[in-house]
Amino acid sequence: MKHIQKYPRLMIVVGILGISMSAIFVKYSEAPSAVTAAFRLLWTVLLMTPVVFGRKDIRRELMGTEKRIWCLSVLAGLFLAIHFVLWFESLQHTTVASSTTIVCTEVLWVSLGFCVFMKGRLSFRAVAAMGAAFLGSIAIAWSDATFGETHLYGDILALLAAVAVAVYTLIGRKVRREASTAVYTYIVYTACAGVLLIVCFAQGYGLFHYGSSAWIVGFLLAVFSTLLGHSIFSWCLKFFSPSFVSASKLCEPVAAALMACFLFHEIPSLMQVAGGILILGGVYYYSCLEG
Repeated sequence: MKHIQKYPRLMIVVGILGISMSAIFVKYSEAPSAVTAAFRLLWTVLLMTPVVFGRKDIRRELMGTEKRIWCLSVLAGLFLAIHFVLWFESLQHTTVASSTTIVCTEVLWVSLGFCVFMKGRLSFRAVAAMGAAFLGSIAIAWSDATFGETHLYGDILALLAAVAVAVYTLIGRKVRREASTAVYTYIVYTACAGVLLIVCFAQGYGLFHYGSSAWIVGFLLAVFSTLLGHSIFSWCLKFFSPSFVSASKLCEPVAAALMACFLFHEIPSLMQVAGGILILGGVYYYSCLEG
């Protein structure tokens, strides 16, 4: 661990690669979106359980967690499940570049929710940044509409997925003041996995009716995108400012789009590129303002 701490910037690169591979893995799954998402969270909980219950301090905190924290964490897990289902389904209808870029607007929806529900304030520059990202989303949607309604449908799902994960983030901001990262994420991921299982069964999906691709993709998502992706970014907050960590995540759409270009021959149009630049530029500018 001490050796790793000497190279935190290298870990940032590992985190970027981890989250960037998420959309690529999903594309390879032959199962419905809810099934793929369920396997991702089931594997994540399975891998976390020995650590959570193997450490006395984490186990004690988990057992002593207040009912209110449990309820809020479960609610966060519900919105995280909604995010996964919407985003994974989005990737079945539109390109990796469009979907991942639109999902990156999460930080702007978080700021809007913070303003509306938590009595926060937005500066004129923050509103301008959000406006640029919104225009970028319109540009991508306009471009994708020329490829048919299914691409536009995928863009809408990605936008809704961004809103859902923003709600999850807002709840997390509140809960994390009173709970550790390990306890909070364990409760959230467990609740999310439970919700996804209910969705699968309610829609008549069997977990093992789609070959090995679903559980293999779920495992890869859990290891690379969750544990070696999002968890590493949380760890990097110890060494870097939140604005730098947030800005580094904006490399995800670029890296994912490049991989999709080679693997799936998804070549973005000029309008998509322009829209992506507006979105990423707006989010980056807002991250700098927050920093």
